[in-house]
Amino acid sequence: MRRPGANLAVTRGPSRLARLREQPERGSVTLEMVLAFPLLLLILLVAQFTMFYFGSEAAHTAASQAVAVARAQGATSGSGQAQGQQILDQVAGGTLPQRSITVTRGAAEAIADVTGTVQSLIPGFHLHVSAHAAAPVEAWTK
Repeated sequence: MRRPGANLAVTRGPSRLARLREQPERGSVTLEMVLAFPLLLLILLVAQFTMFYFGSEAAHTAASQAVAVARAQGATSGSGQAQGQQILDQVAGGTLPQRSITVTRGAAEAIADVTGTVQSLIPGFHLHVSAHAAAPVEAWTK
């Protein structure tokens, strides 16, 4: 009695080595990603810290300009606040999407504080900037 399929010849495919020779680039995408991902991350980090530096400089510029206006004789803290906000709008633009400026003027000193959050290029990576400027109020002396 014959077993079913006993006379069928068993055909095997090409050996594993032959298959690998036919596909020499197998796994190359994985290797490319392993090499490219750190480079991409480094580029994003450099761009993020460049935006942080630019945002910090914009905050310091706005604070110093706000104090310069608020400390003038006859000026108010509102005029300093308006000048600082205008500078932030012109210079910071999209770099500091969340920003605030506070200007106070006392009898002897004008103070400006600017805070903001830098636009994030890397999800979950939020950098904050702050700037402080103070100067004595101008007064005429005899």
